[in-house]
Amino acid sequence: MGLFDIFKRKKRKQPEDYFNIEINDEWIIVEHPKRKKEAVRWDDIESIKMITTDDGPFLPDVWLALLGSEHGCLIPQGAKGYNEVYEIVSEYPGFDFEKIIIAMGITQNAEFTVWKKN
Repeated sequence: MGLFDIFKRKKRKQPEDYFNIEINDEWIIVEHPKRKKEAVRWDDIESIKMITTDDGPFLPDVWLALLGSEHGCLIPQGAKGYNEVYEIVSEYPGFDFEKIIIAMGITQNAEFTVWKKN
């Protein structure tokens, strides 16, 4: 066993790895061992935000916020399931990709509304 093999075996989990994203036809559910369970119904989403923080790289610093009338959930970029949710919501009419591009260049605390229900 070489040094590279030892390094691969000892790779530490990233903070995003602790999030469990469940997606079904009705809900997006986000669970984390140290956070309250969050969920929102697909048909209840009223706005979507991209949130950036200055917490990286030791904590998640880019979040997708799905906000409903009564519930919502935060999904960190890099969590398993993030890409699937992003692909679905990015097809919503009027989704603002320019704000996504701006958000990806920010390393401080900021919020960008990328979609709002009419």
